[in-house]
Amino acid sequence: LQIFLHKDEGHWLSGLPEVDDKESFQVGERWFKPNYHAHIVFDWMNHDTGKSRKLNDEDMTEMQSLASDILLMERGKSKAVTGKEHLERNDFIIEKQKAELQRIEAVKRHKEQQVNLAERELRQVKSEIRTDKLKGAATDAATVIASGVGSLFGSGKMKKLEQSNEVLRQEIAKRDKGIDDLKAQMQRMQEQHGKQIRNLQGIHNQELEAKDKEISRLNTLLEKAFKWFPMLKEMLRMEKLCATIGFTKEMIENLLTKKEAIRCNGRIYSEEHRRKFDIKNDIFKVERNPSDNNKLVLTINRQPIGEWFKEQFGKLGHGFRKAPNEPRKGGGFRL
Repeated sequence: LQIFLHKDEGHWLSGLPEVDDKESFQVGERWFKPNYHAHIVFDWMNHDTGKSRKLNDEDMTEMQSLASDILLMERGKSKAVTGKEHLERNDFIIEKQKAELQRIEAVKRHKEQQVNLAERELRQVKSEIRTDKLKGAATDAATVIASGVGSLFGSGKMKKLEQSNEVLRQEIAKRDKGIDDLKAQMQRMQEQHGKQIRNLQGIHNQELEAKDKEISRLNTLLEKAFKWFPMLKEMLRMEKLCATIGFTKEMIENLLTKKEAIRCNGRIYSEEHRRKFDIKNDIFKVERNPSDNNKLVLTINRQPIGEWFKEQFGKLGHGFRKAPNEPRKGGGFRL
């Protein structure tokens, strides 16, 4: 139904890209690796019956593999191979944002440690200045201390430390603001994700309700059809029986619609005995049940098929050991 090619997602690399990496590109001083991927929306409905098609995980995996081959894209690794549970798109983004938040908080703690170390070093320098100046001559102690402190504050080590502390404080404030913005963005994404899930659930409930109404309408029509055409139910039962035995659509049409007899060679399947029986030049026909005119019966050589199966099963002898289930289809009939 739909296909989307996404080229707006990815992640920043911690360093330089690999040598064979031809997708990553540089933005300023950092490298960004895009995540090019596709989303395919398939039509699951059988438009003849109005029911959803029953597809298993292997079917869907094969459909996705075919789509990736057609688009010349690379298939992602299956969770059966990686052992990891795959996340939905929004959940994946939220997890990435959480990891980035943890990294930012770790950087913040590191900067705070640097500020604390710098402040301790500044206090030590001030203490050393006071100790050194007190050891000087008493007559010019005040002058020497004032001159020394002024020199340090003007262009010495103390000024550099204070400048470094101010830069670190600004970086921490910037990080704090970035963390707050990131938390707000994560909150908005979670709310949007929840809203999308509720919308999809609402659409799903509406579709289920519409399907229930359609099924109810069809059941009503079917009941009317059974009432208006009493033999319809028997025809449907005969069709199911013929399909179980292994007849083709053409053979079933000859038996039910054209009401013709057919001559067959091959093997037919008995659901009751769970095995196949050989037939050779045997004649099949759908006839009215002699004991109930409102019932139909499938006959083989004018004998009801159920009786024929029991008779053939009895011929196998007392030493017969029941074989495992055999497939119903592919018997190889010859008309």
